[in-house]
Amino acid sequence: MPDSAALLDLDRRHVWHPYGPMPGRQEPLLVESASGVRLRVAGTGELVDGMSSWWSAIHGYSHPVLNEAACGQLDRMSHVMFGGLTHEPAVQLAAKLVEITPEPLQHVFLSDSGSVSVEVAVKMCLQYWRSVGRPAKQRLLTWRGGYHGDTWQPMSVCDPEGGMHDLWSGVLPRQVFADAPPAEYEQGYADHLHELIGRHADELAAVIVEPVVQGAGGMRFHSPAYLRVLREACDAHGVLLVFDEIATGFGRTGKLFAADHAGVTPDVMCVGKALTGGYLTMAATLCTPRVAEGIARGEVPVLAHGPTFMGNPLAAAVACASIELLLGQDWEGEVKRLETALLEGLSGAAELPGVRDVRVLGAIGVVQLDHEVDMAAATRAAVREGVWLRPFRDLVYTMPPYVTGDQDVARICRAVCAVAREA
Repeated sequence: MPDSAALLDLDRRHVWHPYGPMPGRQEPLLVESASGVRLRVAGTGELVDGMSSWWSAIHGYSHPVLNEAACGQLDRMSHVMFGGLTHEPAVQLAAKLVEITPEPLQHVFLSDSGSVSVEVAVKMCLQYWRSVGRPAKQRLLTWRGGYHGDTWQPMSVCDPEGGMHDLWSGVLPRQVFADAPPAEYEQGYADHLHELIGRHADELAAVIVEPVVQGAGGMRFHSPAYLRVLREACDAHGVLLVFDEIATGFGRTGKLFAADHAGVTPDVMCVGKALTGGYLTMAATLCTPRVAEGIARGEVPVLAHGPTFMGNPLAAAVACASIELLLGQDWEGEVKRLETALLEGLSGAAELPGVRDVRVLGAIGVVQLDHEVDMAAATRAAVREGVWLRPFRDLVYTMPPYVTGDQDVARICRAVCAVAREA
């Protein structure tokens, strides 16, 4: 094995990291192993992971239950094509997802990543309207401040101003954008949503939003009542409703799915990230019988989408184990414990210079600054506290694994405050 310096040199010359230039300008930390909630970093020691590897590692790392599921499935088969074949892990996973998601989501399309699951959701909606004789309904409506992924259609419904994808303005499909949702319920904003959906109903295939929590677009929270407003407006004007639960699913907001805060069921739902407990890449797009049956009535009665690794048995087996592990414990109590600890630990950040807002929901803590974060300074400050954080733009945030102990949550909060002071 090459030593750390040699690996980092190879990394600098050949590896293109997310949202970074090539060659890189900031040397990444080299992770040697991970266990529980700790990352062992070359030359640094152990860091408490405050990011759950971008929302996904809800059970921490090297969990014995998930390890056993992965090893057991490896002994049977790691992969087999899904076209014309099926297998127990994928069937069991689909059945579990139908069981735990809101009724009447009944049909499950498995894919490789969250962004692709959104592509599939959009394709479902567009093909539905073509199949039922309304081909002009081909645009999407969303609200500003959102983020849905980095592939083509998802980029088109990310915030077009100041977001990560404004480079592609004028090239991406032109969608309809409502104002960003307020944190609290406002009747005027509800009227704005109704009016906009009604005005564009003849050309809208679907409304797509992140329910309750907007993730990488700004880490903003909004009233669940707006989900009911969207459901009512979509029903009134003949528009499909899509919830992107890739980041919010599997308990992160304090409910199993963010839609549960409002008691609303979308026509299509996307899940990913924590689906496999952070072990393997997998996502799913669920839809109602109405959507599936509408597509089946069309001139092309199939959903023409088939990723090579669709329904991967290894990922599906771990996903099943992760869901069982989550539901077999008091996950609501654990998320509530984290929420309480984050509220307490981050309360002092509101008094720091340069801090605009502090907000907590479920196992999500956010400190928003009035300036952009200096990433190099932020990393140094967090590492000094023994924590891994990955701020972006003006946001210092954390979403720790659900198994994070109280002392480690307190340490994460100290690190967030340290970053806010220094970055």
